[in-house]
Amino acid sequence: MNYFRTALLLAVLTGFFLVVGYLLGGQAGLVIALVFALGMNLFAYWNSDQMVLRMSNAREVGPQDAPELYGIVEQLTQRAGLPMPRVYIIDEDQPNAFATGRSPEHAAVAVNSGLLRHLSREEVTGVLSHELGHVRNRDTLTMTIAATISGAIGMLATFGGLFGGGRGENGRSASPIVAIAAMILAPLAASMVQMAISRSREFEADRAGAEISGNPLWLASALQRLHEGTQTIANATAEANPATAHLYIDNPLSGGGMASLFSTHPPMEERIARLQAMAGTQSQAWAQASSGPARPRAGGSVPRTGGRGPWG
Repeated sequence: MNYFRTALLLAVLTGFFLVVGYLLGGQAGLVIALVFALGMNLFAYWNSDQMVLRMSNAREVGPQDAPELYGIVEQLTQRAGLPMPRVYIIDEDQPNAFATGRSPEHAAVAVNSGLLRHLSREEVTGVLSHELGHVRNRDTLTMTIAATISGAIGMLATFGGLFGGGRGENGRSASPIVAIAAMILAPLAASMVQMAISRSREFEADRAGAEISGNPLWLASALQRLHEGTQTIANATAEANPATAHLYIDNPLSGGGMASLFSTHPPMEERIARLQAMAGTQSQAWAQASSGPARPRAGGSVPRTGGRGPWG
């Protein structure tokens, strides 16, 4: 159902892009929009990962530079049956991470240095498992294409609005009202579709990450600490490039109030609750397999796993 919903939302986003082109320029605008969409998607397919990594000032590390981090990624990729991705570190104190790349064979995982300082080894493992879940599900390509089309809709609407909406089928300019409406509403609607895609993929990556790591509570604990960090520690790199915000495991531009309605990420409380439910189901299955009673968990809180980084 998640894959179907994502495909449907991408189709809606692409169709919406073509409709905007038609409203602003008639059949000629539709053709231009179609060609533009194909060009943008091809460019995003081949270059998006390097663009995002450069924008984030990420530096690649190997087993000699960050042996523990590299070793965790290597172990998890073996568990997930994935090729080894490139590993990057971003010098930002906010604990956060993201994955990018057009396919598992061309994937990259980037973590903020704050992630390694503030989280335990188990929590870092949970975060990296989540990112590899994105890689396995090919979400990095899906979300990049969604971001590219959304940005193209905004540029098309702005361009069409500034120049009076272009020419319609009868050679006359499109209605100024249509041009102004498209200029205002098109980017907003496109952003909402993009947010719906990102939110659905985050839930799926949480589930996949819990399976890869083998312990849903590691990721649940990490998400709780990440959310505390994004609320109190600024991320200057993400602030300078807000288009990359939807790639992170938690919104690096987090804010309260109305901002939460337009977040590219689902509510953290719901994500943690789903992981706790997975852990409960997992415990029951283990208890039944061993013919012994499942050990009860105290309350509904997320347990703290070990000491904070650097994983002492």
